[in-house]
Amino acid sequence: MVKLSTARDFRVYGPGGAGDKWEYINAGLFLFSGILLIGGFLAQFSSITFHMKSGLALVLISLLIISLVNVHDWIAHLAGIDWRLGLAEYDQQLALVEIVLPVVHVVGSVLFFVAVLFFEIEMDRGYRYKLEKHGLNLLIAGPVLLLVGSIGNICQVYDRSNWHVQILQKCVQVPLLMGSFLFVVGGIVNLIEIRRSTDLSFKMLVSPQNS
Repeated sequence: MVKLSTARDFRVYGPGGAGDKWEYINAGLFLFSGILLIGGFLAQFSSITFHMKSGLALVLISLLIISLVNVHDWIAHLAGIDWRLGLAEYDQQLALVEIVLPVVHVVGSVLFFVAVLFFEIEMDRGYRYKLEKHGLNLLIAGPVLLLVGSIGNICQVYDRSNWHVQILQKCVQVPLLMGSFLFVVGGIVNLIEIRRSTDLSFKMLVSPQNS
């Protein structure tokens, strides 16, 4: 999540109590989407096609929720400054962490969503080279943006927040950073392995013809 809900208390927005209510809903949805994401990926270890397809559907739902949460995050930040974007030039943290990074997270989540959607389509309609090619590339591009956003998030500092709020923030930011990094590594390794297996299959197909 781009912000921990308790940390947002130092940038109050909206009528009294409204901000807290939406922030806890925001945090709850993000936690729920994380559980769906884990369940969806675990389903990919199954040898049953139905379980794999259902797992991809869970991943799609979780990424959609994550995108919506980050859109809410971005809107909340802009509402906090009454939509006066000109204030960003006086506060670098406001400009980078609270305006730019939520957009980066949204774009990364959307690219990840499209990549998984391509693989879901392939499972329904059969292998398609272009879908696989674009899906593999997006499976790297999306997590890269999430990683960039996570690196920016971990650099945020609230001077007026106490130590336990800072610890809670890091407990969210560090796992998010590690998860984004592992997604990038996984996407790159997956791309290399698929290209290697494709080259091997091509060589096996060509070698009998040459002999």
